Amino acid sequence: MNRTNKIMAAAAACMLLATGARADEGMWVLKELNKQNIARMQELGLNVPIETIYSETNPCVANAVVIFGGGCSGITVSDEGLIFTNHHCGYGSIQKLSSVEHDYLKNGFVSQSTKDELPVEGLKVQYLRETVDLTDRIMPQLEGITDEFDRISTADSIARAIADSVSKGDKFTNAEVLPFYNRNKYFLVVYDVFRDVRLVFAPPTSLGKFGGDTDNWMWTRHTCDFSVFRVYAGADNKPAEYSADNKPYHPRYVAEVSLQGYGEKDYAMTIGFPGSTDRYLSSWGVNQRIENSNKPRIEVRGLKQDIWRKAMQASDAVRIKYASKYAGSSNYWKNSIGMNRGLANLDVIARKRAEEAAFAAWVAQSPERQARYGDVLKLLEKGYTQSDQYTNTATYLMEAFINGTEIVRLARMINSVDVEKSTPEEIDDWINGSLHDFYKDYEPELDRQVLPVMLRVVKERVPAEFLPDIYKTIDKKYKGDYERYANDLFKRTLFTSPEKVAALLKDKKHYKTVMKKDPAAELSHSTILSLMSVRQLLSTSLEDVERGERLYFEGLQKMHPERTFYSDANFTMRASYGSIGGYQPRDAVWYNYFTTQRGILEKQDPTSSEFYVQPEILSLVRNRDFGSYANPQGDLQLCFLSNNDITGGNSGSPVFDRNARVIGLAFDGNWEAMSGDIAFEPDLQRTISVDIRYVLWVIDRWGKCPRLIQELKLVK
Repeated sequence: MNRTNKIMAAAAACMLLATGARADEGMWVLKELNKQNIARMQELGLNVPIETIYSETNPCVANAVVIFGGGCSGITVSDEGLIFTNHHCGYGSIQKLSSVEHDYLKNGFVSQSTKDELPVEGLKVQYLRETVDLTDRIMPQLEGITDEFDRISTADSIARAIADSVSKGDKFTNAEVLPFYNRNKYFLVVYDVFRDVRLVFAPPTSLGKFGGDTDNWMWTRHTCDFSVFRVYAGADNKPAEYSADNKPYHPRYVAEVSLQGYGEKDYAMTIGFPGSTDRYLSSWGVNQRIENSNKPRIEVRGLKQDIWRKAMQASDAVRIKYASKYAGSSNYWKNSIGMNRGLANLDVIARKRAEEAAFAAWVAQSPERQARYGDVLKLLEKGYTQSDQYTNTATYLMEAFINGTEIVRLARMINSVDVEKSTPEEIDDWINGSLHDFYKDYEPELDRQVLPVMLRVVKERVPAEFLPDIYKTIDKKYKGDYERYANDLFKRTLFTSPEKVAALLKDKKHYKTVMKKDPAAELSHSTILSLMSVRQLLSTSLEDVERGERLYFEGLQKMHPERTFYSDANFTMRASYGSIGGYQPRDAVWYNYFTTQRGILEKQDPTSSEFYVQPEILSLVRNRDFGSYANPQGDLQLCFLSNNDITGGNSGSPVFDRNARVIGLAFDGNWEAMSGDIAFEPDLQRTISVDIRYVLWVIDRWGKCPRLIQELKLVK
């Protein structure tokens, strides 16, 4: 065997990681499920025709799966538009409806009739209408364009024109043309957008977030992570704005719900909307993610969250205001920690280098390959290494000021309003909408505590040439005292008062003058200018990265014509198939594939905000009155594991059994495989789901809401 063949052979196992051929890796576009996929699904136990799962002409299971809100999935479980999703997906809506007097986060929410269901302003549910392959329409128009940004711009322009021609300005139609397979293919996806969505049921946080940050991303889990909403429609059963006259939506397909349970190695399938993966990322890209994206995010969010958490523990009002924001920040803070840990433990960079060595060897075997792909790896190495510092700086600036200091984001929002061209009615709509929503969940005093900490970490981590100019003012006027500066800013700015901001937006004569002088606007302007300049420098390297990644994927497909590749996630509907089962996280340790009510009793702690459970719920658990929701041993199974391939966006995705019946809702991944967005590890990667029987038990026994159980298509 010559040296080239040895390199390719040595990398073969690693190459499988990137091609979707290992185990049951892959988030598959349902339109593109092929004979190989279907055969594997049937081998694992699928017991219904594939047309039951997905059909472009007849009602099918996929028709019942929805985009919930802005970044989750959900499943339609009744012919009255009932939607099951995760508690953490509904968390923002539950928080929006909560107050100190009506604390639905803490105490839960139960509606005993449709009249009691609460409309959630701004909440949307989207049903996929169609998916159309437009590759043959777009790709020929890109031939001969050598500048990668021009190529992307041309493709995006064509895509926007096609999408606009479909949506035609209709707010109830969402049409997008999106790139797949690293911009080697394009699909049009069209959704029906329902804007009248109402809260029906939510468990108390003690169940819906049982374990809090401690258990997040961890197994074992005992979290009842679900909430229930209902989609309403107009008289014609089509999407409509909220109206008291609207009726529950009658969907095209309703998913059956199974009480039959599951066993080890049973078939499990998720259908949902995974947000983003980078499975074909190069070794240089992985290193950049670890060092220059995740590490800055971990540091900055950790500092901010410490301040937020103490304030939330000291005040119920602050807790309610910041509950959703804290959960969102903490989720990806811990995700970044786990990802870095997993990438190191699995030695992913070394695996990627082996893949790249195999690719280089394959390219070297042919002059035609060298002409097409000879510079691909050089482009990737150059693009990432030259952009490392800029990425690091941009992450610190973004996390500290745009994501970290709320008054900076507020000033940016206010500055985006075109006061001169807007009508009084448009200004009023913005004040009553976006501005009201911001102030409803804002504590200026808490933000004042955060600002000096953010300023300090940026000063310590960002090179002097990239620091916002505001630092010169702070050094000169405040002698570098960030506390003094923050105190003065919050004392002088108008932006802590919604009334003053509303008045300013209506004062066209003085608006610009005031905005120039306001210290919060000055801080926002300074930080955004710095961020823009860094991103401009970053963009010079991104052209090499974009071209390299497109050609690298194209080359991998030609290098392995016998393999079926899947596209990275991009928040479009995908299916993942696998099996239920436990795993070995480390030597001499084995995790079972399900948990029971015993775990609640073992973990519950009346002194802990994360593990507190109300006495009446503990009493229900101890009484073991589980009825038809119990397993054969009389226990209530709470959560379970499967090796489905999911990521963020899949939260709330239904988990189906061999007969395409719902057995659970996916809500998390496991700590040992947090590298999964970049490298799938079949021996370790698991999806954590709440058992549908636990969901129904809480609705029935705790919520005493049999009307919802009666709506379902239950299979006993």
